[in-house]
Amino acid sequence: QVQLVESGGGLVQAGDSLRLSCAASGRTFSSYAMGWFRQAPGKEREFVATISASGGSTSYANAVKGRFTISRDNAKNTVYLQMNSLKPDDTAVYYCAGSRLRVFRTSQDSYDYWGEGTQVTVSS
Repeated sequence: QVQLVESGGGLVQAGDSLRLSCAASGRTFSSYAMGWFRQAPGKEREFVATISASGGSTSYANAVKGRFTISRDNAKNTVYLQMNSLKPDDTAVYYCAGSRLRVFRTSQDSYDYWGEGTQVTVSS
């Protein structure tokens, strides 16, 4: 069983930056692909970014490409989401997820473990 705990959310202004962290329990973190998803009020949860188990491959949603960067530190069992040039449309609860598959995945159905989320609010 893997437990994921997100942190780093908050209230910022448009154009600001935030870095989200997701700390994972367990000794098998380095074998999991990891992802970030988000859910805005009244909308379905959507894919944001994903990274392979080794960290060598990443993929991003078009809405965040060029502004967000996903990375991981397997020695610290932590995955990060660096968010730059934030927009009000980025306001959402951000969820960290882990997949037992090593290759990155963009589908929510491919993820086995989920954190409880962290709120990001971007004011205009």
